Amino acid sequence: MIDTKKVMGYLPDENPSYGKLILFALQQIVVMFPATVLVALLTGFHVSTTIFASGLATLCFILITKKKIPLYYGSSFAYITAIVSITQAEYGIPAPDHLISAAQFGIILSGLISIAVGLLVRTFSMEQIEKVLPATVTGSVALVIGLSLAGSALGNIIDVGQSVGATEENFQVAQNLSWIIALVTLIATVLFSVYLKKGTWSQIPILLGLLLGYAVALYTDFVSGINFVNIAYNIKDPLFIVPHFTLPRPSWEATLAIMPIAIATIPESTAHLYQLDLYVNKLAEEKGSKKKYKIANRLGQNLIGDGLGDIISGAIGGPAGTNYGENISTMAITKNYSIRVLLAAAIITMGLAFVNPLSALVYSIPPAVIGGLSIYLFGVIGAQGITIMVDKKVNLFDAKNLSIIAIILIVGLGGAFYGGIPFFGIYLPNIATAAILGILLNLLYLIVDLIKRKPSKKTE
Repeated sequence: MIDTKKVMGYLPDENPSYGKLILFALQQIVVMFPATVLVALLTGFHVSTTIFASGLATLCFILITKKKIPLYYGSSFAYITAIVSITQAEYGIPAPDHLISAAQFGIILSGLISIAVGLLVRTFSMEQIEKVLPATVTGSVALVIGLSLAGSALGNIIDVGQSVGATEENFQVAQNLSWIIALVTLIATVLFSVYLKKGTWSQIPILLGLLLGYAVALYTDFVSGINFVNIAYNIKDPLFIVPHFTLPRPSWEATLAIMPIAIATIPESTAHLYQLDLYVNKLAEEKGSKKKYKIANRLGQNLIGDGLGDIISGAIGGPAGTNYGENISTMAITKNYSIRVLLAAAIITMGLAFVNPLSALVYSIPPAVIGGLSIYLFGVIGAQGITIMVDKKVNLFDAKNLSIIAIILIVGLGGAFYGGIPFFGIYLPNIATAAILGILLNLLYLIVDLIKRKPSKKTE
């Protein structure tokens, strides 16, 4: 029997005090920041603009969905290959404005696709939607999302070098120290999330783990002379900066490259929504609430919000985005689904894009610390995929279910290993391709079953 008085956590319509609100919001920013910034660095978009667009799109998403869906909008990895084909970006170097503008046009049109699908979904029942997007697809996609990021998590720890000022002579020492920082961060975060059960502390294990990891990195800098913490801000630098905004420019090439990716991201968005529905209602049950949060039924609204997020981001010079699994993991770990926390995170993120010292402080978080956090967070994303299938009672002895799950897992994870799937001269995004194959195979089974059930016209 659960003692509902001792259950910590916030349901979507519950609000923490203002002091706690800021702490919880900062934690949400910390977990979305690395991936969002990485997409900007890979695609040639301006980092400060990308950060601002992330906050603005999240703010608009929450308002558009009438504060019913607790999700954070960040830059999507699914679009990277398509965007780079337009911007011709080199890592860490902003692309020319006219190329970014062309990519923006494709991103905006991809948003229109999401909106169109969202409007279509709203005309069908949840039972019909689940036939096309069953737990075998959404659960497997969520699992692939988490596991395909494993390389990114470990890469933050292993790939030390220029970022810490390591030389050939001390590279191995730097890598060993990077592992120490990452493991301290990881173990501390896990222990905080498992054993801190009361009060505000139980709600911020990610932030606490980060702060401890950051402190260890500072001490390591002092002892070893290797710069794991780099604060790229000089007192003479301006206090405020304005993000580099650009306007979209019509481009059919960008349209053909970027627009279709929107279709492929729908299973990912659906998986996130199912995860939230499952965990929010579980918390409501633990807290003794009789209210039912019908989040999964808002798939159409969610896709419309996603599409508008892409349009808003693309209009000012930000990349295409998606609901962030890292933030959902954080909410699942802390049992904090408060919409107001996400609103605060969005507003603070927009502010960070303008405040130079604060941005520099966030940038200074060592990759080893991010890697330690990511091992846990990305693993939780994968585990949530398993939870979806368990909750929906997926029969893993059924040949049809096994075939769908197997294809999504192998294509998705195999494609992640190669950074995409080489196919007739182009690189297909791994998660999107795996999701489409799973959906098509499921549709094939539905058609065959329908034909089998169709009564014979022969008379006896």
